[in-house]
Amino acid sequence: MRDFKSQKPVKVKVNRRKRQKEPRDWSRFFQRVLGVGVVLGKLALVILLLGGAGLAARQIFHSGYFGVAKVRVENLGRVSEEEIVALSDIRPGMNIFDLELEMIGRKIEENPWIATARVERVLPREVVISVRERVPKAVINLGYLYYLDASGEIFKVLGPEDSIDYPVVTGIDRRTLLENPGDCRKQLKEAVLLLDELAGRRIFSLDDISELNIDPTDGLTLYTFSGGIPVRMGYSSFSSKLDRLERIYPELEPRLPALKYIDLNVADRVIVKVDSRRTIGNG
Repeated sequence: MRDFKSQKPVKVKVNRRKRQKEPRDWSRFFQRVLGVGVVLGKLALVILLLGGAGLAARQIFHSGYFGVAKVRVENLGRVSEEEIVALSDIRPGMNIFDLELEMIGRKIEENPWIATARVERVLPREVVISVRERVPKAVINLGYLYYLDASGEIFKVLGPEDSIDYPVVTGIDRRTLLENPGDCRKQLKEAVLLLDELAGRRIFSLDDISELNIDPTDGLTLYTFSGGIPVRMGYSSFSSKLDRLERIYPELEPRLPALKYIDLNVADRVIVKVDSRRTIGNG
């Protein structure tokens, strides 16, 4: 009997196909290397160009090319160009990109006549300042005389050079303004609306009044230039009220010295109260 234990295991050879080495394609390898080199070269060139452009830009910015050569001011009326330029503090030769435009606009608006100021760059060397000036609508007495503008804002104390040829607004004093600024602002806006309505009329207009009084309860009252007769307007419907007055005003005007007041607060009517103490002179 064969002794299997004493026999050594026999190694079985695996029948494997031998792979034949292919020669390396060095031309393709060098093409790839050259392609990567070209890409890296282009990238380096772009970086170099950007760096050069940035350096050139910095050189231009810090040169005199963008130095301010001209300041142009638009929409001037009352304020001179010299005053606006002085307030802007823009000097010739300043770099146009160093200017803080919003801050310059706020400085110009410190002039009481300037409502808004917009500042813009016009490359390479010009600055344009566009202003909107305030337009006085009336004069208000707050201890000193002040101008009132189209938005109902009190904006400037009158100086010796300022005209007082405007209607005078009364009924609001400094204390009332400080204690109730919101209510006063609304009332002043109503007063300006009424003045604007009068400005567009021919029969009874701004030339026919001398004063506009504001009362928290009774509303607005006009006082005629001739005789100082109160014309009670209330707080609304100014256009229709003035229409009613203008229909009879040519006949009413000669009788003003004999009147106590005119009331337009009753719908579709003009109430005229005669002052028995007054008489019309015969010349």
